[in-house]
Amino acid sequence: MKLGLHIADFTWPDGSARLGPRLAEITSAADEAGFERISVMDHLWQIFGNPEAEMLEAYTALGFIAAHTKQAKLLTLVTGVTYRDPGLLAKAVTTLDVLSGGRAMLGIGAAWNEEESRGLGLFFPPTAERFERLEETLQICLRMFHGEEAAFEGRHYQLGRLLNHPLPLSKPHPPVLIGGGGEKKTLRFVAKYADSCNLFDSPEIEHKLDVLRRHCENEGRNYDDIEKTALLQLDPGEKGEKVDEILTAAQRLAGLGFTVGHGMIPGVWDLRKLEIIRDQVVPAVEKL
Repeated sequence: MKLGLHIADFTWPDGSARLGPRLAEITSAADEAGFERISVMDHLWQIFGNPEAEMLEAYTALGFIAAHTKQAKLLTLVTGVTYRDPGLLAKAVTTLDVLSGGRAMLGIGAAWNEEESRGLGLFFPPTAERFERLEETLQICLRMFHGEEAAFEGRHYQLGRLLNHPLPLSKPHPPVLIGGGGEKKTLRFVAKYADSCNLFDSPEIEHKLDVLRRHCENEGRNYDDIEKTALLQLDPGEKGEKVDEILTAAQRLAGLGFTVGHGMIPGVWDLRKLEIIRDQVVPAVEKL
């Protein structure tokens, strides 16, 4: 099993003046500590607690992180489909992939934050339409990743030419991760289009996997070919007193077939916590 560091809180000591250097320190340390991937939220307002708290635009942040890391895969967890038109989204992920040396992933979902969208004037159609747009966006991005330039005529998107040069370095394409556990559409889209899924670690998680397995059967897809990832609490405590809790949760997820645990570290600016995870957690979970 591998670990992913999810950075969702940017309210750090010394405020915005030190936010850039601290983000560089944190992500460089995480990369060296053995985190297999680093993700950020795709939100423009903070969704945990105070919406006025610091939040960074996702793809600008990932480009910055790419310059300060060497190995970790980079992604949003996850992009709201309505935040960017699909042609622009495919180009952003491709750019990240090329400039990072083939380390980008496309994390995507149907979007949900109406308050944020209305506040900033972003397009936010009803739920059914967002899922229709999600499917068309997946189709467009995959075609652009593979260099298919023919026009796309969908119900919601019409693109005259899917030109995307340079092409991504990742082969066959930047991995596509769909976030969410919706049983009728989200998990069906995982089976049909995605390389990876991300689920909440809830009492329903085994049921969600069963639903995904049925969708794979219906789509003629090998269930085992889809990477299973889940959100994992990564709080080692001040002196490592909570490490066993992380390992217990990781062992249970690994037993269900999950191979990556994404997690936030409270007080992640305290690099001693990353050192604890490097020394006590990463070696242990890699054996699961």
